Amino acid sequence: MDRRAIKFDWNRARAFLVTAEEGSLSAAARALDMTQPTVGRQVSALEAELGVSLFERTNSGLVLTQSGADLMAQVKAMADAATNLSRMASGHAETVEGIVCISATEMIAAFVLPPIIEKLRKQWPKIEIEIIASSDTSDLSRREADIAIRNYRPTQQELIVKRVKNTSGHLYASKRYIQNLKHRQSPKDLNKAVFLGTDRSNRIISYLNKFGFQLSSSNFPVIVANHFVQWEMVKHGIGIGFMTTDIGDAEFLVEKVLPTFSAFETETWLVAHRELKTSGKLRVVFDCLAAELGEWSE
Repeated sequence: MDRRAIKFDWNRARAFLVTAEEGSLSAAARALDMTQPTVGRQVSALEAELGVSLFERTNSGLVLTQSGADLMAQVKAMADAATNLSRMASGHAETVEGIVCISATEMIAAFVLPPIIEKLRKQWPKIEIEIIASSDTSDLSRREADIAIRNYRPTQQELIVKRVKNTSGHLYASKRYIQNLKHRQSPKDLNKAVFLGTDRSNRIISYLNKFGFQLSSSNFPVIVANHFVQWEMVKHGIGIGFMTTDIGDAEFLVEKVLPTFSAFETETWLVAHRELKTSGKLRVVFDCLAAELGEWSE
């Protein structure tokens, strides 16, 4: 094969791939940190180069044509190969320096990680840390993060996982809000209380009702996706919310709503790429997190 004859432009293919995944040029532009016209020009250039239409413009957004769908599989394979190449290159790096991106929830990022990162940076000053503070799950396979702290065990075989100590939590409310509760001995005493939710699904309702609560969507008039913001609202007396025991017990503005109720236990896992197991910088950060968070022993 004469590889000099290959003139395929990966930038155009990447613009097409991200546009197809995001559903619009504007969303693709944000994901790629580019302007919308630039993304549009790259997609149009790819269409002209291949001589096919890749998208149909509809009222609901961009829809792949059959040619676009056929090409999508090939471009995805190219993207996966590029990602694997990057991971392999990083995995063979021996120097303990560079950027490591950690994904964690807002509360872990704000209250748990600071002293760990301080200790890590003092010992390894050439390691740079990026933090993604979000309850959304970062896709490690696409390098959205290098290490994740999660409350469930991932099932992907290509990931390294290590269980650390369980996270315990309680329901908390401000002392001012608690004064309005006549009884708080059992879950049924909170049937008419106000709770704060993170979304409009019934997952939290189903979860609590397994423990003897009798709640419905009417108990959740305030929805806050960001847990940090939700905690501030709990402290201001808006309603009842979840918090880990270490953070909740340290806040003098709040109290446990059900003092005698057992803590809610949640598994905590450290997750990283198996391909990056030999990466010096990743190994250092991963081991530091495991030690500080407390490795689990059965």
